[in-house]
This record gives sequence, C-alpha cells and structure tokens, in this order.
Amino acid sequence: MDVNAPAKAGTREWLALAILALPTLLLSIDMSVLYLALPHLSSELGASLTQQLWITDIYGFVIGGLLVTMGRLGDLIGRRKLLLTGAAAFTVASVLVAYSTSAEMLIFSRVLLGVAGATIMPSTMSLIATIFKDPAQMGTAISVWMACFMGGVALGPVVGGVMLENFWWGSAFLLAVPVMLLLLATGPKLLPEHRDPAGGRLDLPSVALSMAAILPFIYGLKELAKHGWQLWYGVAVVAGLAFGLAFVRRQRRLESPLLDLKLFKLPVFRAAISIMILGGVVNGSFFLVSMFLQTVVGLSPLATGLWVVPSTAATITGVMMAPVIARKVRPGYVIAAGLVIMAAGYFVLSQLDTTSGVSLVLTGLVIGSIGAGPMGALGNALIFGSVPPERAGSASAVSETGGELGIALGVAALGSVGTAVYSAQISGALPASVPPALANTAGEGIAGAINAAQHATAPVAAELLAAGREAFTTAVNAATGVSAVLALGLAVVAAVALRKVPATGQPQAVEEPAAAEVTAAEVAQGPAAQTAQEPESAKV
Repeated sequence: MDVNAPAKAGTREWLALAILALPTLLLSIDMSVLYLALPHLSSELGASLTQQLWITDIYGFVIGGLLVTMGRLGDLIGRRKLLLTGAAAFTVASVLVAYSTSAEMLIFSRVLLGVAGATIMPSTMSLIATIFKDPAQMGTAISVWMACFMGGVALGPVVGGVMLENFWWGSAFLLAVPVMLLLLATGPKLLPEHRDPAGGRLDLPSVALSMAAILPFIYGLKELAKHGWQLWYGVAVVAGLAFGLAFVRRQRRLESPLLDLKLFKLPVFRAAISIMILGGVVNGSFFLVSMFLQTVVGLSPLATGLWVVPSTAATITGVMMAPVIARKVRPGYVIAAGLVIMAAGYFVLSQLDTTSGVSLVLTGLVIGSIGAGPMGALGNALIFGSVPPERAGSASAVSETGGELGIALGVAALGSVGTAVYSAQISGALPASVPPALANTAGEGIAGAINAAQHATAPVAAELLAAGREAFTTAVNAATGVSAVLALGLAVVAAVALRKVPATGQPQAVEEPAAAEVTAAEVAQGPAAQTAQEPESAKV
C-alpha cells in the first residue's frame, strides 16, 4: 500500500457532497424558472418592459460580478462559514422574492439573491476540492456537482410549470428554502472548515475594480449579440477592458491580492482555464439553435426548453462518464476526444435547412452535449488538482467567471457571424414586391422578418417569412460550422497542452516545471515568500 497516496473519502464525505450538490441544483432551477414566471409576475406587479429586463438580468449579473470576490473571501474567512452565511441570506432573499409586492421590491430581492448565490457557487466547489483528496474521487465528486447544476437547468421549466399551474408565481422561488435550511442544519457537522492560513485582508478597491471590469464587459457583449452594433454597448466593453487592466495592475502590487495572478503561471491551471473559456466560446452558437427551434420550426419557448432536456441529459452522461474513463486514459486525451465529438454535433447542426424538424436538431444537440461533458468535469478537476488547497476558493471563482466570460464572448462573436450572414442573405432574397420599410425591418434579423410579416398583406407576408427563415437558417449553419471548426482546434490544444497529466488511476508524477514557471508550493507560500526566494541579482 502506498503510504503517500491521498486519503480515500468515506461515507461522511459522500454525505457532505450530497449537502453541497443540492443547493447547486436549486440555484440552477432558480435561474431557469424565472422565464416561465415572468409573464405572471409582470402582470400582477405591473412591471414595465425595462423592469422586466432588470428582473431577468440582475441576478446573473450580480453573481458574475461577485464570483472572484466571494472566492477570495471564502479563502480568507473560511469556506464553510461563507457558504452557511450565503445559505442563510439566500433563504431570506428567496422569501422576499416570493412575496414581492412591487417590481422595485422584486428587483431589490433579486439583487440580494445574486449576492447570496455568488457566495454559494465557489464555496461548494472549493469545499469539494478540500474534502476529496484522491484525484479519481475528486473527479467523480465534481461530476456529481456539475450533473446537479445541469439537472437544475433541465428541471427548471418542468418544476416551474407545475408550480405555476397549481400555485401563485412566487411559489416557485420558495423551493430553495427547505434545501437551504437542510444545509444550515447539517453543514456545521458534515462540512470541514478550511481557510488560507496566511490570512490577509480583502482589498476593497480590488473588489470595486473587479466588478467594474466584469459587469460592463459581459453586459456589453450580451447586448451586442442581441441588438447588433451600437455605440453604448461598445463603450461598455471597452470600459470593462480598461477596468480589467487596472485590476490586473493592482493585483501585481498587492501583498494579499484579491486574485493571485501567479496561479496563471501554473501550467496545468493555465491550460485548463484557457480550454474552459474557449469551450464557452465554442458553445456560443447554441442560442441561435434555440432561436431556430422557435422561429423556423415554430416551437413555443416552453416547448423549446422541454426539447432541450435530452441534450442536458446527454451533457450529464458525458460529465459522469469522463472521470471513469480518465482513470485509465490521460485527462487531456479524454477532453480532446470529447471536443471531437462536440465538433461532430455542431457539424450535424450546420446541415439544417428550413424543412428540418426537431429530430435533426435534437440529434446534433445530443451528440454535441455528450462531447461537452468531459471538458467541464475534467477541466475543473485539473484546475483544483493544480493549485494549493489555500487557493481553492479563488480557483473555483476563476473557473466559474471564466466560463461566464467564455459564453459571453461566444454569443457575441458567433452571434456576429450569424448576423453578418443573415444580412448578406436577406438582402438578395427579398422580392421586389416587399415595401422598403418592411424590407428594412426584415433586415434587422429573424425577429424583424416575423414582425414585418405581421404588417404585410398575405402574399407579401409569406414571401417575407420564407426569405427570413431561409436567411436565418443559413446564418445558423454558418455559426454552428464555425463552432465545429473551433471545437476541433481546441481538441488539438487540449491534447497537446495537457498531454503530460497522468490518468487519475495512475501515480501522480510530479514533473519538473520550466524555469519561468511558479510551482503550486510557491503559490501557497505567497508573494512575500516568493520574493524572498529570488536570487540576489533579481532584486533591486
């Protein structure tokens, strides 16, 4: 028996995983159920269109903006302490959301819910990394965590539909209350406490800079994808980049940074984070496929959500299979194989035409989703396995924030591809009988073509719809084709960049880092220790 092998998890640790996975399930349900409840609550609360946008978007924006801060805060004060504090806050905020009496109260409650959610996500994953020392078991545990998150996305429309059919709109948001109470009751006994022994303090200017960088950047990218180029959205992206640069410069000067940039000098960490961000970019064309189901196939938003459930199940399958395969095969090769499968799925989607039904779309989504599973499950396991335990909270926050940024970049970039192709196609497809005003409206996008058709006479309306659907289908083909090519390229990157990482069932050989690299041990020692180890010739 290898006395140096990591300790295996027992019953207590797996029970702890169940307690950590349940809140994640509820968080993702909460994200998806709102879209079903929105018509009901808007009618009852008299929410304007602008208020509806704030209600739907503010929760995700707050979570995205605070992930880095909460990840570091958990490292400083203790991850269990932060998790339980967040669970208590999430319980209170859920009740406030459910019983909101005005749109303003609901928006404020969603802000509180986002703050609480930002404490839960990095805390749960970093605690998993703390509890499960064995690489193979850690991979399985992370897969279970991700499966619960994806399961919540799939269950959201179903659970929300049942609740809204039988109760008032606020009932759907009370689902989190008993789960969070269970976490509060059992967490102190089942979950270990872990914090950075070096301590330090939370740098508030860095908190402000991180939010000033992430929020406008993600907002600008999402709005550019929705509405096309507009000056204000471009300004938001540039402002986010400028604040991001200021944030990075400040982190380099701090003794106790909000985000330890030396983590990015760890080869495996850097490679895994890059692959997960770029993987988000690859999946940026998914929203166009969802629009295809609604605008070309003619499904309702609810039906579209239900038809996507099989692809979510496929992702869960890929997530759960990946760590099992990685016990025998190097994780980099498993991720690369998954990306090749993902490329095949997107290739199927690039073959759609206006007569394609749900079956072809579903086939492409299921194939691509199975391939996406290994990247998420093994990518996160590699991230946590490459950093010192004291930085697990920060690593979790970087992983989740990177995923958000990747998706936003992908939606913007591939949305722009789709928009360009649509504009080129529609301009030559509209017959001369279409009035110029309606032609301009149709040129704005598939939604514009549908809107223009509603204001045209019957023969012209049919021509408008046919031209718009044909152009949009070509746009979807182009964007998903780009996704397929990107996935193949990323597969090569994964196979090369992670080729030296051994299978989790094999001894974890420690490889000599390059001279310019910082080891995980040096990162754990902190900036002061690293400075002390510099040769005299490097000191000023």
